[in-house]
Amino acid sequence: MIIIIIQNKLTFTRIEYVGSAVFVLILIFAPLAIVIKQEFYAWKSKKQFKTVTENPLRIESTPLPAELEPISSPSRARVNPQKPVSCTKDVFNPPDRGEDHTILQALFSIDMLILFIATSCGIGGTLTAIDNLGQIGKSLGYPTRSITTFVSLVSIWNYLGRVASGFVSEIFLTKYKFPRPLMLTFVLLFSCCGHLLIAFSIPNSLYIASVIIGFCFGAQWPLLFAIISEIFGLKYYSTLFQFGAVASPVGAYVLNVKVAGKLYDKEALKQMAAKGLIRKEGQDLTCSGGECYRLSFIIITVATFFGCIVSLIMVFRTREFYKGDIYRKFKEEAKAVETAAPVGTILAIEPPA
Repeated sequence: MIIIIIQNKLTFTRIEYVGSAVFVLILIFAPLAIVIKQEFYAWKSKKQFKTVTENPLRIESTPLPAELEPISSPSRARVNPQKPVSCTKDVFNPPDRGEDHTILQALFSIDMLILFIATSCGIGGTLTAIDNLGQIGKSLGYPTRSITTFVSLVSIWNYLGRVASGFVSEIFLTKYKFPRPLMLTFVLLFSCCGHLLIAFSIPNSLYIASVIIGFCFGAQWPLLFAIISEIFGLKYYSTLFQFGAVASPVGAYVLNVKVAGKLYDKEALKQMAAKGLIRKEGQDLTCSGGECYRLSFIIITVATFFGCIVSLIMVFRTREFYKGDIYRKFKEEAKAVETAAPVGTILAIEPPA
């Protein structure tokens, strides 16, 4: 990002372009050091395991005495076949949060509805800003080079938002029991700042707005999918994952097409009428000035703030759930697998000579 901004402000020579490219390549391939380090540890562990397997332990199996053998009961041997349960029977009677929900139980739950509304407002607003970023820059009089910078900033901070939100929210959740829906609320609130910067068209504020909107757009996705997996379980996560992603096109259609698009066209027609021009059929509309998107992004800010309030409802509904150990079930299952041993067998282990 820093290199892109410097390149837009200064004129680079060929050597400087090569140097910046080398620097970027070093940053890109730097994570390979971690991979090589982990591969070395894995190779070292395999080598130690191979040394142990060359001198295997001899295991003898001794049957239990007759008096300790389990007694089979004819009544226990009889198993009554159960009738299959209908998938629609318990739609409105879901299990506790964190347990595996069926698809219909999750879709018809209040938690999913709240999450869908909040993310539709948040993701829809940021996606509207990203889709119209070039047109916003032109209407505010930014040069083409700056508009290219805005797109680059959004892409870079979109990635950083995805990484940071997942990493930071996991640390806060593990150490401080900080609920993930509250992190989503803060992200939505932060995105309102970016929308307001566009709405009031402060000079050179589009650079900051691009960073904020890109970061918030990326940060919402890991939080959304993590919340879905934690509250509704992992059994049908792939389907619920896709349902959560529907918030993006729904929010973008309402805020981008129905709000920003129509208000932009209305302002452009108003400017044409003021100049005494008549729009020809098929002619593209062009709007200039801060008025083109002002009302649109004020509405988007209000919608995003509404999503923030809705997200707070989710925080209060799940506060007890996140106060506990949300990974307890997985820890118990892992512990049960580790400690499981065959019943009815006594192992006699002799060390190698």
